[in-house]
Amino acid sequence: MSTTLEEPANIASHLLRMATLQPDSLAVAVATAPDCYVELSYAELNRLVDRTAHALCAVGITRGTRTVVMVQPSPELFAVTFALFKIGAVPVMVDPGMGVTNLGQCLEEAEPVAFIGTPKAHLARRLFRWAKPSLEILITVGPRWFSGGQRLASILETAPNDPFEMEGVDPDQMAAIFFTSGSTGTPKGVIYRHPNFTAQVRLLRDVYGIAPGEVDLATLPLFALFGPGLGMSSVVPFMDASRPATADPHHLVSALEKYSCTNMFVSPALVEKLGRHCEATNTQLIGLQRVLSAGAPASPTALERLQRHLPQGVEIFTPYGATEALPVASVGSQTILGNTRTKTDSGAGVCVGHPVPEATVRIIPITDDPVPFWSADSALPANEIGEIIVQGPMVTHGYYRRADATELARIMDGDRVFHRMGDLGYLDENGLLWMCGRKTHRVVTSVGTLFTVPCEAVFNTHASVFRTALVGVRGVPVLCVELEQSERPSDALTDELRTIGKNFEHTRDIETFLYHKSFPVDVRHNAKILRERLAQWASGRVPGR
Repeated sequence: MSTTLEEPANIASHLLRMATLQPDSLAVAVATAPDCYVELSYAELNRLVDRTAHALCAVGITRGTRTVVMVQPSPELFAVTFALFKIGAVPVMVDPGMGVTNLGQCLEEAEPVAFIGTPKAHLARRLFRWAKPSLEILITVGPRWFSGGQRLASILETAPNDPFEMEGVDPDQMAAIFFTSGSTGTPKGVIYRHPNFTAQVRLLRDVYGIAPGEVDLATLPLFALFGPGLGMSSVVPFMDASRPATADPHHLVSALEKYSCTNMFVSPALVEKLGRHCEATNTQLIGLQRVLSAGAPASPTALERLQRHLPQGVEIFTPYGATEALPVASVGSQTILGNTRTKTDSGAGVCVGHPVPEATVRIIPITDDPVPFWSADSALPANEIGEIIVQGPMVTHGYYRRADATELARIMDGDRVFHRMGDLGYLDENGLLWMCGRKTHRVVTSVGTLFTVPCEAVFNTHASVFRTALVGVRGVPVLCVELEQSERPSDALTDELRTIGKNFEHTRDIETFLYHKSFPVDVRHNAKILRERLAQWASGRVPGR
């Protein structure tokens, strides 16, 4: 597969290329109801993007204009986003599920000049006075109600149907601001430049062998936007994209069959849910060539369950990365289930695979302090746990208006940058990367430091356990336990878990077990456990020392 470095291109140029190569092929299909889709060919989508770009320019959105986009998955989301890229404006992408307070802080930091959103988004903007000092241009996708500004449909009526001349790319120009979900700290605006997008498209294509003409079932809206760049049709099923765990698997299977999807991008929560559905209904997911799952590690049990319902030889890949750097590494379900699973169950951490081409991964000693400059002497040897850092063209270089956070997150290596992932892990003697949990989640006790993933995996082997989360309460390691739906807490179960822990040196000091009905999780993937909330919950249930 090609790993030739390509010149940075405006991400919107990929859409134009596909509209030229295969104008009548399906570009996007977005569900408006179960089994009811709005479809656009590449030529139709490209024309809509051009008209939208003309319309946005006419109301004052030009090169460099920071523009909030709060639009639900729809043809308008594709048109607005690609139009902003064509113009050279800067889309500001935020996750509505991060909460009112975080949203307000994010938009205040971004200082957007324009706001394109649904009526509901504009209502919230007015009620909570989001970015009021900086906003000058307001555009509503849908009925205007009391949102002020103009309707997208109205400004499109007077926009010309002529091709829009795409802005060229300055490699140092800010192309977009993507806010992190805030599931492991305060949301931060990650600065993307066009070379970052170019590298991501290239690596996703090459690592997974994605070919033009494929069809992707995209349950995560931001990944759906990569479809044109990868030459894939993007099918957005009927679901609440902000809460993937609530998706009806019947709708997903129906979309897979209707469009003969070859690729599926899902969160670990959907790996779990779809696998259980297929098991209960004896459904085979015919036609898929690969499944990608990102956002958090999927459990081996969930991978195994879904794997049984995929065509022979088709794998579930779990790309490892973050908003700041994606992809960093990748591993397939065959490797996990056939090799690394037993090590994970014994507390070795989760294997996230070999680093992808063009990524340089190193492990450094654990510290919460800044590390301004890289030194080769800082790299830890194989099998020693430290913080994961990565360098490569997919790595972003900082946060918008967050100098302190940028200083903590990057290490300068001459004119190149190592990004500190904030995850702990190690490289083994074969060059495989293993992840052991977030740095901020490590539990420091009087007898040593415990890492979340290696400890939790030991207890997750119990048949009654759905998942666990290790937290620290006043120096005491506490294991929070979420059981399978059919199970109930008991003293006997606690004794069994305690016995399991005694079998391993790194878990033998865990003596406190608390049962929680349903762990709080992040909104974006419904998979990352919000351990800070669990720790607060646990603190009221553990006697003081």
